[in-house]
Amino acid sequence: MKRTHLLSSIAVIAALAPGLANADGLTPETVVVTATRTPQPLEVTGTSMSVITAKDLETQQIDVVGDALAQTPGLAIVRNGGIGQSADILLRGAEAGQTLVLIDGVRINDPSATSGFALLGDVLANGIDRIEVLRGPQSTLYGSDAIGGVVNILTKRGGDKAFSLRSQAEGGSFDTYRFNLSANGTAGAVEYGAAANYYGSNSVSAADARNGNSEADGYHNLGMTGNLRWHATDAVSFDARLYYTHARDSFDGYPPPTYTFQDTHQYGRNSLLAAYGGMNVSLLGGRFLNRFAVTHSDSDRKTFDPTLTPAEDFFAKGGATRLEYQGVFNVGAANQATFGAESETTTLSTHSVYDPTPDATKGSDRINGYYAQWQTSPIDAVTLTGGVRYDDDRAFKGHTSVKLAGAWQIFDNTTLRANYGDGFKAPSLYELFSLYSNPVVALAPEVAKGWEAGVDQGLWNGRLRASLTYFERRTKNQIDFFSCYGVTSTACTLRAAQGGYYFNVGRSRATGVEADISAKLSDTLSVTANYTNLTDVDLATGLQLARRPQNAANTVVTWLPSSALTLGVGVDYIGKRFDDAGHFTPLAAAAHVKLFGSFKLSDEWELFGRVENLFDDRAEPAAGYGAMGRAFYAGVRTSL
Repeated sequence: MKRTHLLSSIAVIAALAPGLANADGLTPETVVVTATRTPQPLEVTGTSMSVITAKDLETQQIDVVGDALAQTPGLAIVRNGGIGQSADILLRGAEAGQTLVLIDGVRINDPSATSGFALLGDVLANGIDRIEVLRGPQSTLYGSDAIGGVVNILTKRGGDKAFSLRSQAEGGSFDTYRFNLSANGTAGAVEYGAAANYYGSNSVSAADARNGNSEADGYHNLGMTGNLRWHATDAVSFDARLYYTHARDSFDGYPPPTYTFQDTHQYGRNSLLAAYGGMNVSLLGGRFLNRFAVTHSDSDRKTFDPTLTPAEDFFAKGGATRLEYQGVFNVGAANQATFGAESETTTLSTHSVYDPTPDATKGSDRINGYYAQWQTSPIDAVTLTGGVRYDDDRAFKGHTSVKLAGAWQIFDNTTLRANYGDGFKAPSLYELFSLYSNPVVALAPEVAKGWEAGVDQGLWNGRLRASLTYFERRTKNQIDFFSCYGVTSTACTLRAAQGGYYFNVGRSRATGVEADISAKLSDTLSVTANYTNLTDVDLATGLQLARRPQNAANTVVTWLPSSALTLGVGVDYIGKRFDDAGHFTPLAAAAHVKLFGSFKLSDEWELFGRVENLFDDRAEPAAGYGAMGRAFYAGVRTSL
């Protein structure tokens, strides 16, 4: 394969937008879009990435996107209880709000959340073509929130037929049921994809049942996606994309008189609507590609306590409107320039009955970003990438980010790669405008610098692929809450009623090793496995940051004894860690074993079933919270 010709030809495959063909395995020729914001072979990006395919989700019968993400190297998911409870992404040890989550190019990080994190617990798997996980600081191309990395969820669009339909129904333990429906196809000049799902479960108690909490905290979710492209001419196309979810979850709290974590009848309602509209223009015979887009998202979260009148005790509404331009110019067969400009305006309105004032917290911010990237192949075996970005924010003025990456195929099946990148996260609207904002000093953005080096090796004519990566990231100016208890200062005097305020203080250093292997041992037997060793230290105390396991591992073995039957086993391991920054509350290691299988009755009908947490490991995912015990599920799929 000649990379110089491949770079030029791939650039015109898709006009700068997601929607690539599904891949059943991660190979050097796997095409990814997240690393450079243009379609590229994985081997030339110089970055550490994982790709979760639609086939992976279907074979392992994964319902919740967070469960799929947790199987990738360097990424931990902390969920406060059963399915539907709040879930945080800790990518290479970064904080919950420091990983950017996209669905079809639209950010779903919630502007109304305390730290601007994504509501990952409400993202279910349906109609997904692939998920790309890009590790390490990525602010040069993605701006704020990309300190840990980027999770890019791409839904299906188009296909070889005018109409393809898939449906699924399943049920099982904890009174769980789920219905999925998805369709995609190509009809003339139109490519489309759409999906809808409904999920319901009584689940388990959010507060650990082993502590005497017997009330189940149920969860219900209605979700929809849409992805449409119209090719108006050979050179001009238009995109429209939609993501919507509405969920209701019960949770537990700290009721009087003991104010300990226990069963309550509280519940919440979360909704998110995200939309994308864009135009793609190809000029100069496909050498110059242009994308113009506008995106908008609205989040609406409310919680209710039946013991109060009125019952609603909290609300948070966030909005984000984003204007984007991106250009890609293929200067020659071996050189490609990517450049663009973005402007995002975010808004917040929130209030709790426990706030010391009756007025809602309101605020808004705008950040403008400008970026440029150059990718070149000076010789056939080497690809170099460099980029720079400048962001101008009303709150903290300006920030400059840079990126350098290189990939060298020293042999046909061996690639050496390395990259350096900056990351930053703008202070959240809540941190800037709430009653707990800093009354003396304006908050600065959280910033990070990270690098990695790795090797990818193929053996046995591509039947085995192995990767080894060492990474390091230093983060400073991390925003934390300062308690004014027992402190006398000007800031504490101004925040006496609140008891504290947000300030920049945190510094941390994350280092680690990620090992990843996939092998097709025979025509019927395949295995994937990965291991992560992470040291993520608070530089002020020298202690490992809360809830970050030093050791984590995953493996999946899949066996196809016949063309109709698929069997498999998966094991997820997360090592010991501490629930708090002071290391006072340890969390036990947890190992979850999953069995799954499916049987095709015909080309259109398939039965499937699985056992999750086979050995009923009840180790708490967070202190005081309950884990899902052993569970059984079964269902049927149809395809037309």
